[in-house]
Amino acid sequence: MTTTQSIPVRVYIEDTDAGGIVYYVNYLKFMERARTEFMRGFDYRHYALGDAGFQFVVQSCQVRYHRPGRVDDLLTVSAELVKLGKASLVFSQRVERDTELLCEAEVRVGCIANESHKPAAMPADLYQRVKKETGL
Repeated sequence: MTTTQSIPVRVYIEDTDAGGIVYYVNYLKFMERARTEFMRGFDYRHYALGDAGFQFVVQSCQVRYHRPGRVDDLLTVSAELVKLGKASLVFSQRVERDTELLCEAEVRVGCIANESHKPAAMPADLYQRVKKETGL
């Protein structure tokens, strides 16, 4: 595995405003999907959180919009892991149409304990798998 996961996303009418342009917050939804697929590569499943005792939450997000996406566009959404900590991950993310950059973001995701909702180290086995596979 590499440090990057890319997925295709088709823009539907529900993703757009009245003018047929992707509504700004939907880029964040597209990016969430790419991060989810990235973590799926390490056998991490969001829906299994109750049993695991931890979860990942977005701590911060810096977004820059460059060009509008439009209804029926086929986009490529990428999530590149650029920093791995014991209790956090930092992703560089891009949304592109062909090779044209539409939106980019740096997203910091933190690990928290389910019970306390306070920062916690991610399970050691998950951390080691990510570290080994990405080289970070």
